[in-house]
Amino acid sequence: MDSPDKAFELTRRHLLQMCGAAAAGWSIPSFAMQKNKTPLLLEEAIARLEYLTPLDRAFILDKGQTGVPKLPPEKLREIGLTPKTWSLDIVPDPDSNSVVEQPFSKALGTAFTWDRLMQLAEKHAIRFMHVTNCTNGADPFHMSLWEGVPLREIIELARPKDNVRRVYYQSYHKENAAPFQSSLALAQILETPPGDMPVILAYKMNGQTIPASHGGPVRVIVPGAYGSKSIKWVQRIVFTNDFKANDSDADLNNDPENAQKTRARFVNPPQEIQASAPAAVTGMAQVGVSGLAKVQYCLRSQKEPPPADDPYWTKADWKDAAILPPPTSWGGGLPGGKLPTTAQCDSKGTPLQWPLRYTIVHWAALLPDLPAGTYDLCCRTIDGNGIAQPLPRTLPRTGFNALHVVALKVKP
Repeated sequence: MDSPDKAFELTRRHLLQMCGAAAAGWSIPSFAMQKNKTPLLLEEAIARLEYLTPLDRAFILDKGQTGVPKLPPEKLREIGLTPKTWSLDIVPDPDSNSVVEQPFSKALGTAFTWDRLMQLAEKHAIRFMHVTNCTNGADPFHMSLWEGVPLREIIELARPKDNVRRVYYQSYHKENAAPFQSSLALAQILETPPGDMPVILAYKMNGQTIPASHGGPVRVIVPGAYGSKSIKWVQRIVFTNDFKANDSDADLNNDPENAQKTRARFVNPPQEIQASAPAAVTGMAQVGVSGLAKVQYCLRSQKEPPPADDPYWTKADWKDAAILPPPTSWGGGLPGGKLPTTAQCDSKGTPLQWPLRYTIVHWAALLPDLPAGTYDLCCRTIDGNGIAQPLPRTLPRTGFNALHVVALKVKP
């Protein structure tokens, strides 16, 4: 997520407020405040952060082992993974009693096409930002701006009539190989709670047509879910009366129905600092289903063994970090770093609230002038319900949210 490009510009007043809070909590030397060195430390650290991830740095996981990211253009055209050749089957489950009045099928010459999707986009296109990550991954794969058409608009064209409780959707797959797939309750697709974003068929990523190397030309994006729900290279949608989740990721011992968790990570943490001098620390917080109230950090000397009865560091001396405001430049390859109109922003591009759920925020803090030695540096979130990470869901395979702990050496 880091970049040499400047993504955040805090006002001088906000920086001084941060420094004042840090000084109160950590006894920052007065000379640093007087000479204005402390704000400069923060400015330099914050300038290395970038909000949206450029496509050339977005990590893509090919769980279905399709090999698509390495295929040449002629092969992509052959297998229907370019805009001109892409099409989508929308059919009833042959093993179910689902009734669909207007199926779309390649075999029947009636498949749903890119041109049809673009026609719907003229009226129904929606944009929103959403982080993409793996259920068990420590760091997000990428933070992106998506554009697409609500999947309900396509579903309604097929006119499901009876015995449809769930929809599963499949990726392109090699011949004689099982497709990677995920599923949703029909109601989750057709109806969206106020303030939430709908499930979409996405065709743009950071303002660019999604390349096949990144799951395009069309992929599913499910707000609030981990990446296994947002299938890449989607080519088939199936209506079924089977109420059970029908997800490939469930076969990997994951719970595919979990919503994203709130958690904090360091970005560019210092490994060594000098004694008698403050140090800037920056990080990323993922805003999950429970929202985000605070980001906190703490230091613990490695000479002091952690209490055996406190695996979640609840007794540590936690300090509040500063959650950074929306960036003036969103990065990600957007022209001028400017954000277009989205479902999460007003007409001027200002977020309607901050932080935004299912996205990230950056945070910053100042470490005190520590005595020489070795330390464990840790960060955590406090969610909108006042619950500290890694609670309330600590079980594995339900979304990674372990505390991020890094070693820090303070030299004499």
